[in-house]
Amino acid sequence: MSHPSGWRKATAGLATAEQLALAGERVAVPKTRAFVAVKRVGAYIGLKAGDMMLLDTLGAFTQAQDWEEGQRPIVWASNAYLTEQTGFSLSALKRHARRLAEIGVISFQDSPNGKRWGRRNADGRIVEAYGFDLSPLSARVDEFEGLHAELQAERELCQRLKRQITVARRMIRARIEAAISNALRGPWSQFTGLFEELLDRLPRRQEASEQLVRLLSWFKELQERVEAAYLKATGTAKLVENTGNIDAQVMEKTQEMNPREAIFEPHILTTNQLNPVTSNSSEKEETAGVVHNPLPEEQVDRDLEDWVAEVRKKRMALDLPTIMQACPEFASWARNMGGFLKDWGDLHRVAGQLRPMIGISEHAWNVAQDQMGTQVATAAFALVFEKHSAGEVASPGGYLRGMLEKDGAGELHLERSFYGRLSGQAA
Repeated sequence: MSHPSGWRKATAGLATAEQLALAGERVAVPKTRAFVAVKRVGAYIGLKAGDMMLLDTLGAFTQAQDWEEGQRPIVWASNAYLTEQTGFSLSALKRHARRLAEIGVISFQDSPNGKRWGRRNADGRIVEAYGFDLSPLSARVDEFEGLHAELQAERELCQRLKRQITVARRMIRARIEAAISNALRGPWSQFTGLFEELLDRLPRRQEASEQLVRLLSWFKELQERVEAAYLKATGTAKLVENTGNIDAQVMEKTQEMNPREAIFEPHILTTNQLNPVTSNSSEKEETAGVVHNPLPEEQVDRDLEDWVAEVRKKRMALDLPTIMQACPEFASWARNMGGFLKDWGDLHRVAGQLRPMIGISEHAWNVAQDQMGTQVATAAFALVFEKHSAGEVASPGGYLRGMLEKDGAGELHLERSFYGRLSGQAA
């Protein structure tokens, strides 16, 4: 047990780390397994390169017997020695150590006077020590290994989705370019605009499969529309070619029957049947089988415009990756508090934990959830937290109340705020 000396400010993260240290003492985990597990998921639980360097340095002081059941791998190296080994300044050393503890990878085993020291017996076992306790690693090995398996599966799924998106992209581009180069009739400029919008949304960094699934569905939907328009355009062109061939045959037959009355006027393509004098029944059937009665051009254009509007509306729907990317400060705190966030439930739980930190009352938070629903309320909180962290909002509680008023009036458009922040980051 650590001794409450009062010199270190207590936080929920430090308390959790101490509980993990107690749990770690009750299990036996080889040091190598513990370090491999944490390194595989370090970036996903919020650890930075400097944190990992300090953790490696601390781990080098421990011995195999320190990781046995009933033991604790405690390191009592001095600040001077650690700064010399890592190259950190004293303030950087303290910052990295604090983050390791807040994330729940180490715990502080404090002595009454805050000094680090320890001793081993003749067998090399620690009998008393105060300093950096690495026991939380033992407690979290199974968690980290499970998380790594999930991340691997997610990574493989993302790779498959990206390959499918690539195929759809190439098909769309090929069809549009072929249609334009052959001067085929169709809404190719609108399709090109939609295609470019989708290309702009392709991830520049690692994205969650949820976002890629949505992107793939949009590309597939656009591909189907483009394919249908292309087939319609090429079918019409084929119809013109076929009808032209029929006209030539009819003219040739007519000339044979009465050379002095040869028909030289072009055939009108909008007629539903050929000249009854010069066409036979089989030609009528062939033409009737090819010629369709398409919707009026105005109706086709309206349908396409409605579809474009619906697609764009769907794309404005908020998703977890968008929120985390648009609110990096909130994302950093959320990962530090909750580790790897898989879904909206994880994010909602973390938002509830961060709420008191920026002074939003429990009552205001409950009202927001009741009125907006948990998902929208969580997104709204992320935006408030980010703006408060950036100094844009002085009173988070007041700002949230303003958002609730807008929501009640139907004037709250969170997606615009998030995509606006993303645009600002890109600029």
